Amino acid sequence: MSGLDKVKGLFSRLARRREAAEEPLSEPAPAPASAEPEVVVHTKALWKLIAALGAWPSPTLVDLGPVVGTNIEFFGEQFGCKMFIADILAQADRFEREHGRGGLPAFLDTCFPQQAASVDAVLCWDVFDFLDKPSARIVAGHLMRVLKPEGALFGFFATTQPAESRLSKFMVVVDGSLRHRWHATPRMRQAVLQNRDIIRLFDRLRVSDSFLLHTKVREILFRKPGYLAGP
Repeated sequence: MSGLDKVKGLFSRLARRREAAEEPLSEPAPAPASAEPEVVVHTKALWKLIAALGAWPSPTLVDLGPVVGTNIEFFGEQFGCKMFIADILAQADRFEREHGRGGLPAFLDTCFPQQAASVDAVLCWDVFDFLDKPSARIVAGHLMRVLKPEGALFGFFATTQPAESRLSKFMVVVDGSLRHRWHATPRMRQAVLQNRDIIRLFDRLRVSDSFLLHTKVREILFRKPGYLAGP
């Protein structure tokens, strides 16, 4: 049985367990009129990162997004992951409010205390859509440094400039898809990264899988070549 088949079996068991634990309700509670609808993304590349996690004992995972309790539960309980939640955009916003934008790359250079080649996987989500080029280079450099050989890095990259700038909070669903909620942000999206720009940004990694989603977002799974054992 392949690693991907094992993960599919895991999702199936988790779904049955959740259904058995849930009590039936007469009617679902209506969502507030002002609430943003949840969007379901049927991801393919994330499946492969999850399959890799299932093959590693007690993997270490860095999540660049905000704290999401269900994700911590999923990766912690099912794979025994040690997780580091960076919430890079919140850290960047806080720094810029207090110090202005000029020193952001230097600040981000201090946000990754992990040792070289100590992390099995990284969840970037859509963070790089909101970072200027100098900041993006700093963050990408540290991620490549901390990732172990054969480690995996997953990210979303917009292919078009959306009409408005909104942040997403991504939540892994037991069937292997993602739910995400948008919320307003004063932070502006940066110029759309072309494929060549993304590959150049992560020049010490190789593209393992790349898929264009119906949401006009490209998801990419990178792997660090096994021969790159150094920082």
